[in-house]
Amino acid sequence: MIGFRVCKRERKVEAKWVDAFRALPVANISDVMSRMTAGGAALRPYYTGGMMVGPAVTVKARPGDNLMVHKALDMAEPGDIVVVDAGGDLTNAIIGELMVAHAVQRGLGGIVINGAIRDSAELSAGTFPVFALGVTHRGPYKDGPGEVNVPISIGGMVINPGDLVCGDPDGCLSVSIDDVETVFDAATKKHTAETKQMEAIRAGKNDRAWVNATLTKLGCIDI
Repeated sequence: MIGFRVCKRERKVEAKWVDAFRALPVANISDVMSRMTAGGAALRPYYTGGMMVGPAVTVKARPGDNLMVHKALDMAEPGDIVVVDAGGDLTNAIIGELMVAHAVQRGLGGIVINGAIRDSAELSAGTFPVFALGVTHRGPYKDGPGEVNVPISIGGMVINPGDLVCGDPDGCLSVSIDDVETVFDAATKKHTAETKQMEAIRAGKNDRAWVNATLTKLGCIDI
């Protein structure tokens, strides 16, 4: 039934790209994607740790209901990121520490919720990657409907099953399976360039001539 179904994930990003992207800040990945791909500034990390990277298992959930999220946690493979579009609603929490403990026990790579969580203190003190829009003590329902492994959208960012999902303290984003190699090459060059620029800044040798050059080009009057 459309709207109430569990689909098979037909493909997922290769493990070599998951490992490769762990060395890249999300900001650099975002920059080389023209800063057009993001889940929104409200999607924040609730964990203590570093980079989240893995293939997406997607869930389209009815706001306030987590039945299909439970199914996705049971289906997901080690290292997978369960990405849930719960409509952005903050009335009821979609996950809490019990579901996260289950995800940890199964070796999953993280959970992203376009909605609310609870047990935020416990999750924030842990190292398992969790991203969400907000927090509420009110628990979820378990009636459905919902869908697993269908295309979803969070803040205008489209995530397909198997796409690469990356997250760090700046936020999270998704990279299409078909674009991972192109994005990785560009983000690596960007990261290398910024690393060299940081070294120049610390050495007092950073070239700032571009600022006045840009102002002149744009016709700014230097008073």
